[in-house]
Amino acid sequence: MKEQKMPLGLYIHIPFCAQKCAYCDFYSLPHAEGKMDEYVRAVSAHLAEVAPRAAQHIVDTVYFGGGTPSYLGPKRLKALLSSVQKHYVLSKDAEITLEANPDSAGDWRALRTLRRAGFNRISLGMQSSIEGELRAVGRIHTFEQVRAAVDAARKAKFKNVSLDLIYGLPEQTMESFSASLRAAVALEPEHISCYGLKLEEGTPLYTARNTFSAADDDLQADMYLFAVSFLQEAGFAQYEISNFARPGFESRHNLKYWTLSEYAGFGPGAHSDFGGVRYSFDRDLDAYINGALRGGQMPMECEDRPAWTRDTEYLMLTLRTVRGLNPRAFENMFRQRFAPFLPLLERYEALGLAARSTDNTWHFTPRGFLVSNTLIGELLDALSSEKQRRFDATARGDYIVRT
Repeated sequence: MKEQKMPLGLYIHIPFCAQKCAYCDFYSLPHAEGKMDEYVRAVSAHLAEVAPRAAQHIVDTVYFGGGTPSYLGPKRLKALLSSVQKHYVLSKDAEITLEANPDSAGDWRALRTLRRAGFNRISLGMQSSIEGELRAVGRIHTFEQVRAAVDAARKAKFKNVSLDLIYGLPEQTMESFSASLRAAVALEPEHISCYGLKLEEGTPLYTARNTFSAADDDLQADMYLFAVSFLQEAGFAQYEISNFARPGFESRHNLKYWTLSEYAGFGPGAHSDFGGVRYSFDRDLDAYINGALRGGQMPMECEDRPAWTRDTEYLMLTLRTVRGLNPRAFENMFRQRFAPFLPLLERYEALGLAARSTDNTWHFTPRGFLVSNTLIGELLDALSSEKQRRFDATARGDYIVRT
């Protein structure tokens, strides 16, 4: 009987952009175009080096994130995808995503070249349809360029288009956010991501936080709940806190992150969860290139995480999804009781913060997602107490697991 290969996702970080946005905390470098070709060679070499470890895997998702991957240009992107295709076994229906800024994704012939090379999903950073809101956070595109990029993607025969939106932008109102949502839906994408603005320390927007009017927590909550309701009515089902899709168009790659599935990352700042080890590469372009091409040290952090030790991660990540937390799956995976969670989950259910499916799977409601950090914290405390109870019982010589 032929051995079945395990699924694996690949993440390729493209740390280049034309201009860094004021809110961006991802590793990205404007004005570094002179290093693009060497970087492509470095990632290609790294892909070849890691490939033998993936011999028993089949790659079913590839995600080019950034930075601005589309800024790399079709020729370099094709070269990177060709390296993946050369060294890894790809499933016939692999989801291959390209993140793109609208200002660098308006050439339908370039997009057709990428689609013919194998890319089949494009994620456009729209963020807002209001020009003033875009300028306030350093976005260099216009909404007309968003429209042109979607048109170009359709002309290039992309059948899976995603749009990113941000709520809570400087000076944004409920009315302007509603207008952006309506504009996004009118472009008829298959997927929409909707993120609340976070002021990350060290970013220009954080430094300037006292110079503009930002949405308070109550307004952000209202925007979020409006988005969930509006998108649901428009045919986009929520499947994760910030993500909505038409049936069958959920981001398969991103689902890996929330279900503890395996993925391998390439590039400075990229994270991996592969072979029972979590690891990430330092946010240092030159060190990464030197390590991949010249045998230098590639700075990284790593941590062994056997599957059975990852109950806290599993709890936190699965409860980000509408698919939710299944009692039987949790007990089988971690050999721990689900019962300690029930009093809390039932209380959340009574408050309208959680719901239980017919198979007893638990998930948060949209209102529950708003306070999910608090709810998950309480559930983690319950898990910690259960572990302490088991430890104390073992110390007493009581090896019977009581329900």
